[in-house]
Amino acid sequence: MKYHQITGIDKPVSRLIQGTVYFTEANKDEAFALYDAVFEQGCNTFDTAHIYVGGECERVLGDWIRTRNIRDEVVILDKGAHPIDDRQRVTADDISSDIYESLERLGVEHIDLYILHRDDPSQPVAGIMDCLYEHHQAGRISAIGGSNWSHQRIKEANDYARKNDLLPFVASNPQFSLAEMVKPTWEDCISIGHDKDAQAWYQNNDMALFTWSSLAGGFMAGRFSRDNLDSFDDYFAGVNINAYAYEDNFRRLDRAKDLAQEKSISLPQLALAYVLNQALNIFALIGSMTPEQFTDNASALDIHLSDNELAWLNLEQDTLSE
Repeated sequence: MKYHQITGIDKPVSRLIQGTVYFTEANKDEAFALYDAVFEQGCNTFDTAHIYVGGECERVLGDWIRTRNIRDEVVILDKGAHPIDDRQRVTADDISSDIYESLERLGVEHIDLYILHRDDPSQPVAGIMDCLYEHHQAGRISAIGGSNWSHQRIKEANDYARKNDLLPFVASNPQFSLAEMVKPTWEDCISIGHDKDAQAWYQNNDMALFTWSSLAGGFMAGRFSRDNLDSFDDYFAGVNINAYAYEDNFRRLDRAKDLAQEKSISLPQLALAYVLNQALNIFALIGSMTPEQFTDNASALDIHLSDNELAWLNLEQDTLSE
């Protein structure tokens, strides 16, 4: 495992972040077994959210941390202020309500990295940043960030925070994958995988990126092909087909398959390595369901892709020269 330090967090943060959205009270034993295994493999950072399964994911994660007595070793990445019933909730009252409820569900006194799950550009950044700073001062949250916030809004928020001696965002949580998100998976989701302006801003500011859906909802794992799209009828498959199933992405997938075969690695390892080899401060959120899947994902940390290979995979050049 590889780690990096994030301003405001007093523990190293693993470059791979294990997701919790699939685990509830119904499969709690399975969750505990997986969390034990990935923790033994060096993953000390776990992603959860107030909106996930009515809070069950937070409760299960909190129970695991408590029964193992490892709170000082684990980094909790939690998210709040997600819309509910089409109501935007990026307000001081909603942020505070979610923080208090998440702390109660997790059974902890503070959240290491608290990320706003969505943005509401109609809300001035002043009230948002003032609210987050109050919770930081009270010891409830250590560091903060934004999920699906544009880099322009993050800059605006941080300009205000620094001008007023408050706590700035130290992390952003956008989608990033080799496959281009042609249409948002869900409303107001932001991808920077093919946004060169956003990437340049993040690189120039050295902001940590906690990227989600590195495999583009299974697209970059080879789940979808040009001729099987009509065979899927579940909701999540439809969401990902609508977002990623376009010819340029199938061309990227074809190239990724060829290069993975040449390097004797799996397609998911190649796709994850593409994300991790960017000239950005990336921490990748992954949804491993078994210890073996996590082991395979972790091996991507040691796979080097050259600038030439990255450009070819992304259709920026026609040949893979030596």
